[in-house]
Amino acid sequence: MRLRLAVPSDGPRLAAIYEPAVVGTTLSVELAAPDATEMSRRVADTLTHRPWLVAEADSVLGFAYASPHRVRPAYAWSVEVTIYTAPDAHRKGLGRALYTSLFAILILQGFQNAYAGITVPNLPSSRFHEAMGFELVGTYRQVAYKLGRWIDVGWYARSLGDHPAEPARTRPLPDVMRSPEFERALQAGLISPRSSS
Repeated sequence: MRLRLAVPSDGPRLAAIYEPAVVGTTLSVELAAPDATEMSRRVADTLTHRPWLVAEADSVLGFAYASPHRVRPAYAWSVEVTIYTAPDAHRKGLGRALYTSLFAILILQGFQNAYAGITVPNLPSSRFHEAMGFELVGTYRQVAYKLGRWIDVGWYARSLGDHPAEPARTRPLPDVMRSPEFERALQAGLISPRSSS
């Protein structure tokens, strides 16, 4: 397995991985599965400032990325993170590897907080996020409507930094990609002692 930054041409495979979480389930609150073109657009948009990673062997098996938590400038040090793996790649350490590298890059960029929204109940995802250092900070009750019912979303938080009194601006992804630390951060998930669990 290797970890790398996604590229827009990954769009078809990313769409295929994500579709089972959208169609006929409430794992995602998107109402229609985005096609390859839309996934390619999302990758290109994300990579202007934040990482979108893929794990691949013979093909892409999973992905994780960071998006803005909120649009107000005071939230600039916080991100929302998302992760999906192919159904046949569950419980093989891909999620841990992807998140470990994603967090290492976000820390390099200067982000301080990561948040994840999980439709509940979803015990496997809740346990995974807790194992990755997240804690439940609250639940939005009946916040989304899909498949004929109202859905709760639990919000999980994980600290990424030491929250300095005067934080420096976060660094856009293209800037940190030129640093010598970037490749080490990208590969952090592969060298983590628990990445193969």
